[in-house]
Order: sequence, then C-alpha cells, then structure tokens
Amino acid sequence: MRIVLVGPPGAGKGTQAAYLAKNLSIPHISTGDLFRANISQGTDLGKRARAFMDEGRLVPDEVTIGMAKDRMSQPDALNGFLLDGFPRNVGQAEALDEILRSESVELDAVLDLEVPEDEVVKRIAGRRICRNESAHVFHETYNPPKAEGVCDTCGGELYQRDDDSEETVRTRLEVYHTQTEPIIDYYRAQGLVVTISALGKVTDVTERAMEALKRSEEG
Repeated sequence: MRIVLVGPPGAGKGTQAAYLAKNLSIPHISTGDLFRANISQGTDLGKRARAFMDEGRLVPDEVTIGMAKDRMSQPDALNGFLLDGFPRNVGQAEALDEILRSESVELDAVLDLEVPEDEVVKRIAGRRICRNESAHVFHETYNPPKAEGVCDTCGGELYQRDDDSEETVRTRLEVYHTQTEPIIDYYRAQGLVVTISALGKVTDVTERAMEALKRSEEG
C-alpha cells in the first residue's frame, strides 16, 4: 500500500507510523529521517537543506520534494510506503501526485489521525524529559514519575522543553491548521481520506487504523 499519514502535532503519528509500516511490511518514510540522511550523507539536496537550516530559514518545497522522490524510488519502496510529514502542504501534495503519476502508480489512502485540540495541548504540554537521558520521557497525567520532577530510571531532573509549552503548542497547531490541514480537503476530493480517532491506547489506535485501511482497500 501507498499511504500518507496526517494529523496534528501530538497525534502520535511517529508511533503509529512505525507500527503500521511494520504490520504492512512497507518502509516508514518520515521527513525528519529524510533530512537527517541527506545531510549526514552530504548529498546535493542535503547540502542545500543544510544551508537554509543554518540560516534559520525554511527549506524550500522543491528540496523536500526532491528528497522524497529519491527515497520513494529506492528498491524497498517500490511496492509501497508510508509517508509521515510529507506532503506538508497542497503544493507538496500536487508534486507527490505528479511523481506517482510519472511512475504509473497512485496513493491507496490518506490516514487522518483525529485528536481534539485540547487533548493535543494536554499531551504535549504535560511531557517531561530527563536532563540526563532524553529517551527517559514522562507525562504529568499519563505516565507520572514516582517523585515529582525526578526521573524514575536514573534520578535525573525532569524538565519541560521550550517547544512543549502550551503557548508553543498552540502556535504549532495554528501552523498545522493553516498549512497542512488543507491537504486533507485536497485528498478528500480524490476520495482517499480515511479518518480515525487517535484517542486511547496505542495498540487500539493501530488496530483501528489497520481496519480502516483494510476497508478502504476493499472499497
């Protein structure tokens, strides 16, 4: 299957993408991984992206599109892929259509993970990270540490990242509504959007997603 995964920040896209890609035996292609791979390998696209990032500017669509096109042409992605973080706007969605059309293939589904805005804020703003080890992550509501502000694993101090503050989260949501949400309407017009609730246990959301994708494939 060829799938695009969309949803607001805090919807659990990265987690679901990993599970779904494994269940469907297709590669999980995330924008973050594309950038890191191209920059670390010193590709032309990576160098161009790095130049913009070093200046604190947004990487132009054509660079991101170029990276995605190159990744989708690799052998492991020829029979399907799951895109996470791309396309990010309607221009990128149109470019993706062009790429697929040139290969005589098409998308099977656009999986939209739906989460109420207040829940997104609660999920992200409640996150606390260990200063000693960033992989040690807690949550004030869903996974609180035994002692407030102290990592259960190593005893390090827990803190809230700047980009996890409520104000920043609401700004990120505004960007999502303005730039990314329109691609849902774009794909809905093509009959590709499958919307599921991303509330509940991770395994329940994965199960919901797999069932919805199966229905869309049969339909």
